[in-house]
Amino acid sequence: MFSWEWPWIFALAPLPLLLRILLSARERAPQAVRVPFYAELQAISDAETRSKTPTWMMGMLAGLVWLALLTAAARPMWTGEPVPLPQEGRDLMLAVDISRSMSEKDMQVNNGYVDRITVVKAVVGDFIQQRIGDRIGLILFGQQGYLQTPLTFDSRTVQVQLSEAQLGFAGNATAIGDAIGLSIKRLRDRPAESRVLILLTDGANTAGTDPREAA
Repeated sequence: MFSWEWPWIFALAPLPLLLRILLSARERAPQAVRVPFYAELQAISDAETRSKTPTWMMGMLAGLVWLALLTAAARPMWTGEPVPLPQEGRDLMLAVDISRSMSEKDMQVNNGYVDRITVVKAVVGDFIQQRIGDRIGLILFGQQGYLQTPLTFDSRTVQVQLSEAQLGFAGNATAIGDAIGLSIKRLRDRPAESRVLILLTDGANTAGTDPREAA
């Protein structure tokens, strides 16, 4: 369905015409100062005007440009049929460690070694892609944890946010307890049988709340 976000903007369509009328009336007003060679100047001006684009064509072009600007400003929108979202599935919260230790290149892949975060991004990315009907959230943590993506059916966004995660952004230590606590807080209002926390880390807790207390 086609619609306009701000249709009232089209009320400004007559504005250039009103301005032209006002300016024309002002030009027709009697002049207090008479220029002796006004006739010669007017003749030159008329000759230049005749040699250029006709006035009516310029006016039409200006009107079309004005209408195009108003159309863009009114924000035309095309709204398709609503797409139903799945109402059943698990609530999966991914808590991913992005501390500096995840930069260690000790993971063997295809006869070579890559860092730990690269493997995590690849494995978790595939996992996210396979989830159908599940809501997925993403928590990144280092010395502190923060919510990167709330629970959502938009798995593509979660994948992008994970792929763009930078090591050390949340500090160099590993606050596993804080990540668990934040995950529990975000999952608390979801049905008990559907909420799942997936924790991905390479080390022991070195900052923040003790994981056993957070759980």
